[in-house]
Amino acid sequence: MVTAGVRVALPAAVLALVATVGCGASPPAAPPPMPEGTPTVASTDTLSSPTRSSVVESPTTAPAPSDTPAMTRTPTRSASPSVTPTAPPPQDPAPRSGSALVSRLSLAQRVGQLFMVGVDSHGLTSRDAQVLSDGDVGSVIFLQNSTAGASAVKRLVARVRRTTTSPQGIDTMITVDQEGGRVQRLRGPGFDRIPSARQQARRSDRELTADARAWGRQLKGVGVDADLAPVADVVPTRFEAINEPIGQLDRGYGPEVGTVADKVSAFVHGMDQAKIATSVKHFPGLGQVRGNTDFTAHVVDSATTRHDADLRGFAAGAKSGVDMMMVSTAFYARIDPKRRAAFSPIIIKRMIRGDLGFTGVVISDDLAARAVRDLVPGARALAFLRAGGDLTIVGDPRVGPAMVEAVVAEAKKDPAFAADVRTKATRVVTMKGRRGLADCG
Repeated sequence: MVTAGVRVALPAAVLALVATVGCGASPPAAPPPMPEGTPTVASTDTLSSPTRSSVVESPTTAPAPSDTPAMTRTPTRSASPSVTPTAPPPQDPAPRSGSALVSRLSLAQRVGQLFMVGVDSHGLTSRDAQVLSDGDVGSVIFLQNSTAGASAVKRLVARVRRTTTSPQGIDTMITVDQEGGRVQRLRGPGFDRIPSARQQARRSDRELTADARAWGRQLKGVGVDADLAPVADVVPTRFEAINEPIGQLDRGYGPEVGTVADKVSAFVHGMDQAKIATSVKHFPGLGQVRGNTDFTAHVVDSATTRHDADLRGFAAGAKSGVDMMMVSTAFYARIDPKRRAAFSPIIIKRMIRGDLGFTGVVISDDLAARAVRDLVPGARALAFLRAGGDLTIVGDPRVGPAMVEAVVAEAKKDPAFAADVRTKATRVVTMKGRRGLADCG
């Protein structure tokens, strides 16, 4: 996977990023705008069904991790001067503004805030309704593609809110994958046909921000709170035809790192103006893998390094005030070869929290997907939370109860973990407060 051009580190200015945003506070101000019919397929973020097997993380035989950017790149890649790696940060920076509200929650309710459970976009089954109500689930993601239109989605949102609980007035966060192109969950009357990211990249930053604002207002109008977009993964030109999760589906903004960073920022700003939360994904990138983690058991990136230039899109998202950063379930041989990204403290605590300075919510890719099914459900949730993650996506509702039960049980026997759960729940509630889903006072 080696091509021409030097792979280099991010400049320090790019890595000096986001301060903590208080519950109910306004997001960071956006910079002034710059002048100036595809068939549907399943989303690559949230499709799966459960299995149970081993409880330990599978090691790989990949080379040892390295913090030194030594790979080569396509000549069109932008380069940046090398910087000295930053020291590890405090392991779990805690927000304060939502803490009083979270202190009034029971343990089960706090744990519920750490889960986002998938339901069918076409309707809520009785089984799914029971999972949502019994588990105090704090967030829901709509899966499968619906062409029923805005009125039908609005009715579904209302039913989900009636089914889920709102402890201490903390509302359920309703989310969707509304990227555009082949990954657009909600279609039909009331929803624009959103072009693919590759097509979006042809628009000016001003135009894309305006478009994203319009798409976000359509989501807001039916009661959706968050869009798990944009994609910040950079796919080298030579990888586009073989890269299953991003390149083959036209989900990326292109092979130029600078373009990706600019379009990520433009999309985030537009959605923010529509009061829709966003999640940049899939850290530290799925642009140089072949298999899709939704359907492939062992996906490995052998090129990306800790201070890779291709991380600029994620840095740009963080600097733009993105609410969440999604971590992939692939292995990264040059960063942490023995653990998937979602289970890696190096990737979450040192890179996302430390190198990028991100203080928002770290969300997993689907922990019910094929890539992680060698672990029993409870082990997956615990591995992600212990690595530093906050919000767990569970694409298959049948897997949710086992995960929630495992986290509650661990918190009951481990006071330090229980304190960590409280910190994570506070971070999630703080985000909800920013988006009008909680009143932190």
